[in-house]
Amino acid sequence: MRLNIACLAVVLLASESTAFTTPTRSFGRVQTAQTTPLFTPLYMTQHTPEEQQKEDDEIVRLRSMAQKLRAEAAALEADRQGEMAQAAENAFRKFDTNEDGEISFDELKAGLEKALKVELPEMRVKQLLENFDTSGDGSLQINEFVSVEKFRNKLEALAREEKQLSLDATKAAQKEAEMSKLVEARKDMLNDKEPSNTDKIVSVLPYLFPLMDSLQFGRFLLTENAENPFVMILALLYTLYKAVPFSGFVSFLALNVLSSNPGLNRLVRFNMQQAIFVDIALFFPGLLAALFGLIGSGAGFEIPAGLAELGSDVIFGAMLLTIGYASVSSLLGITPNKIPLISQAVDDRMPTIDMFDNQGQFIPMNEREDKDKKDDKKDDKKDDKTDN
Repeated sequence: MRLNIACLAVVLLASESTAFTTPTRSFGRVQTAQTTPLFTPLYMTQHTPEEQQKEDDEIVRLRSMAQKLRAEAAALEADRQGEMAQAAENAFRKFDTNEDGEISFDELKAGLEKALKVELPEMRVKQLLENFDTSGDGSLQINEFVSVEKFRNKLEALAREEKQLSLDATKAAQKEAEMSKLVEARKDMLNDKEPSNTDKIVSVLPYLFPLMDSLQFGRFLLTENAENPFVMILALLYTLYKAVPFSGFVSFLALNVLSSNPGLNRLVRFNMQQAIFVDIALFFPGLLAALFGLIGSGAGFEIPAGLAELGSDVIFGAMLLTIGYASVSSLLGITPNKIPLISQAVDDRMPTIDMFDNQGQFIPMNEREDKDKKDDKKDDKKDDKTDN
């Protein structure tokens, strides 16, 4: 009751007299009304000297009571702070077993395990120490020490964080295992393994196709060395090759189809494709020779026979070197991918694991590009929705 009276007295002493004015209407015009107080403050009422003295004494008494209450509240707060400080100091002393004025890592771990009755991992206690060690000296001073309950809350937060990290790591490991299985499945579909001895020998055979077509450029060398056993073997092979109708087209078609079979070893498929490109390269020297001959006929001169023979020998020699390099590399199990321009074009055409979908089905280059474009459009639409 006294507190209520004190509060009322303080409000009355702090407030000023307030009057409200209201407009009055007179004959359609707004006129300013005289200010009429709605109430009259106590200190403006007429009192006798005795009554005024009593009121002044009451106000002084209320003010004194208010001051006393504030002093009591401050004293209570000081007592509470002192008790908290004493409790913190007592808890600190329980942890500071060697009484050196600071709590080390071992003391913190032992004290928490005793208070919480649970064994704590060293890593978690270390994280806890780092969180509360504001000075960074590796130990806790009394001004850095907090209650056991705060330690518990922080430990629980660290445990939840570790659990989430462990869950994320487990999910990542599962995803990695699934991706590994998928890669292995794709590898089974696409034979990119180390070539066997049979694969090495078979990978050399496709180069017979460009070799047969290049014999037209080696006719001068072969005629001069007709008795050479190697030349005789080439002549026999060329006879058998030409005995097959449309032998060049059939060879091209066969190599092109077989090189698309992912079950064949990569070395075999690579050499099939490269043999096709090497054979196509033979078209350009013949085209140039025909153009020079046509230009020479139009201009009234002929290319010297010696120069034509030399050019043919150079082309045939380059072809033998190319086929020799590819054959030796293949027999050693090394992909012959050092032929200028041609090898790079073949590498670009070779299928890779990324060209197979999750079901192990091969996706052609054009379909894969269309799929990538569609996926990009979907991602763009998602980004637009997110921005909106």
